[in-house]
Amino acid sequence: MVDSQYYLPNDIGVSALDCREAFRLLSPREQMYSHYLSRAAWYGGLAVLLQTSPESANIFVLLQKIFRKQPAAELEPVAMAAGLTSEEYQAFLVYAAGLYANMGNYKSFGDTKFIPNLPKDKLKALVFASQSFKEQPGEMEALWDGCSSALFSLEDKQKQLGLGSKGITTYFSGNCGLEDAELAQRFLDSQNLSAYNTRLFKTEKGGKLSYEVRLASAVTSDCAVDGEGETRCGSFSFDDKEFTVKRGDYAQIMERVSHYLDKAQAHAASENQKKMLEGYRRSFTFGSIDAHKEGSRFWIKDKGPIVESYIGFIESYRDPFGSRGEFEGFVAVVNKAMSERFAELVSSAEVLLPELPWPRDFEKDTFLKPDFTSLDVLTFAGSGVPAGINIPNYDDVRQSEGFKNVSLGNVLAVAYATQKEKLTFLQEDDKDAYIKWMGPSFEMQVGLHELLGHGSGKLFVQDDQGKFNFDQNTLINPVTGEKVTSWYRGNETWDSRFSTIASSYEECRAECVGLYLCLNALALSIFGHEGQDAEDVVHINWLSMVRAGLLGLEFYTPESSSWRQAHMQASFVILRVLLEAGEGLVRLEEVAAGADGRPDARIALDRTKIRTVGKSAIQRFLCKLQVLKATADVAGGRALYDGYSAVTDSGPHNFLRLRDTVLLRKEERKMLVQANTRVQGTLAPPKVRWPRPRYAGPAQGTLAPPKVRRPRPRYAGPAQGTPAPPKVRRPRPRYAGPAQGEAAVVELVEYEGSAAGLIHSFTERFQEDAEQLEADLLELSQRDAPCWWR
Repeated sequence: MVDSQYYLPNDIGVSALDCREAFRLLSPREQMYSHYLSRAAWYGGLAVLLQTSPESANIFVLLQKIFRKQPAAELEPVAMAAGLTSEEYQAFLVYAAGLYANMGNYKSFGDTKFIPNLPKDKLKALVFASQSFKEQPGEMEALWDGCSSALFSLEDKQKQLGLGSKGITTYFSGNCGLEDAELAQRFLDSQNLSAYNTRLFKTEKGGKLSYEVRLASAVTSDCAVDGEGETRCGSFSFDDKEFTVKRGDYAQIMERVSHYLDKAQAHAASENQKKMLEGYRRSFTFGSIDAHKEGSRFWIKDKGPIVESYIGFIESYRDPFGSRGEFEGFVAVVNKAMSERFAELVSSAEVLLPELPWPRDFEKDTFLKPDFTSLDVLTFAGSGVPAGINIPNYDDVRQSEGFKNVSLGNVLAVAYATQKEKLTFLQEDDKDAYIKWMGPSFEMQVGLHELLGHGSGKLFVQDDQGKFNFDQNTLINPVTGEKVTSWYRGNETWDSRFSTIASSYEECRAECVGLYLCLNALALSIFGHEGQDAEDVVHINWLSMVRAGLLGLEFYTPESSSWRQAHMQASFVILRVLLEAGEGLVRLEEVAAGADGRPDARIALDRTKIRTVGKSAIQRFLCKLQVLKATADVAGGRALYDGYSAVTDSGPHNFLRLRDTVLLRKEERKMLVQANTRVQGTLAPPKVRWPRPRYAGPAQGTLAPPKVRRPRPRYAGPAQGTPAPPKVRRPRPRYAGPAQGEAAVVELVEYEGSAAGLIHSFTERFQEDAEQLEADLLELSQRDAPCWWR
């Protein structure tokens, strides 16, 4: 029996993300703009397959080939004939949907591997019985042989993402460890190069270590090309090691992203949008983060757009070192009514920020009022869909020019809804209130977290010219009472200094800001809560946080003493802080046998002590978090955060045993089915031809990418005793664009909220160039195959 945490259950929640009304209200130009941005996002999201695991791209191609020929309903009788039970076939559909939803075979929320919940021989029988296999047996068998072992493997190192012996990563070659990541970061800092769009590959030549830093770009040449200016590529000696900066990572994918961004520019609503897209396009073409920063500056200036979007190598949660960004792209439509609430919060920010528990000198010199909108997501490509976002993540841009906040309203509406019988670890008399107020309290927490959590706090910096952005002679550390003695220097950033703890630490700081400010009457009134309702919202917001801390134990790996999910680690830290506050604020107890006879647990929060005991505890802790972050005190920050992150079996609570109980009763996160867009009137999508770089053959010992052929099966004649059917010719009309005087119309294509619907959405998503795209993905995957198993 496989541990249940390594497969997705057949009854996992799957919901369709509704954006029909929001899309309908767009003008034709806005719909076309959204369409091309969505194409860029979806193609770019395929890079996540290559950022996740060595086998993810191969599994993706295998599934695409199967389901493009036979949708789930047509494949079912084939599965039954191949010996699968209906439960096993559903398990296969759930696995396929999970791979699409996570853009790889590791959960985007938790970084744990998941495998098909059916025997390997049954899955092989289904693959070999499929229509795709019948038409291309050599190619399909090669695909199966190339990925089936890794697809089912649960060797210790392959159970989770991680660096070195702690897990699998494709951000670094398999022979890299933490010391290599630290060395590479120092090198990148010395060259003023960002790690966001890079991967690191280590080799040894003649006893000397060499490193290749590979930039994501459509251009594969390392010398300057037309339209670029100065290239950042070349060979460098650093710390007695050889470093080479090269381009061309995910080249075929980045080329498609740039192509569709170029198309979107023609439908942009403003000069800011055009310059924003041009910055992004240059970034993905040349591998330049500086160009992406420039695009992001215009994005910040693009105030109040009807169609909001962002795209690039953004969040560093899944890089084990915490510096490299995973690709994501979203396109969404502003919900004007809901956005009014967030606009009022922005207007009140300068009143609320002084309420935070640190001195004025530790706050930004000027609060640059950002856009804060509620959006209905049309497209969110990447490994998962969040509830809210605060971007860009570039410290220099955020500190001096600002940022934007978005709350994803239609995601909140479906992803976090729950049923009473599925509410674990709460007291019965808390459950009804939890269900009633969870939505409103979470909406408020997201707003405060994103705007005033991630948007607050100053970093003390001494630039390359020696200039300080603070008075180093007079500034006092409010925690120690002494002068500030540390700060960021030159090109150092929050991510590069705090590296492996940076993401979770910052999420914890933002969550604490949300808890602290949700007690404020002004903040509550902005979200429409007053009187008893306001107290109920506060209670459920805090109760939800401590429950999340307990649930977070699912994402801790005892074998490596490591956390696999930044937000859940942050929630656990907050639970520890509130338990430590004592005075009966939080009660956590183990239950030997719950209603079903299995081990259980109960967590409760005394609502009468939130504004006293709870507020004081969060106040002290939040001040420490900000001071340590602002002063670049890495040693102090690690000691504080690692201390509260420790999961042990000692002390008043046996958290290791509680982890077993949490795993026993865990519920998988919902998967979301997203719509597609297409230009109406195309009987077949227009074919897009992409130039293919020459392939020099597989690396020694690796599987060559199979040739892609689609032979047309011969008709062997009618079955005995039946008349031959008449020949029907189906000419494939070429689409020459809309008729003269006819405006092109973009159609929204929706799918049912099921595993089959999610699969169908992906098989229709890349119809323009399906075979070429699959060949390109295999080529990209095979090129680096020798790098992972060292």
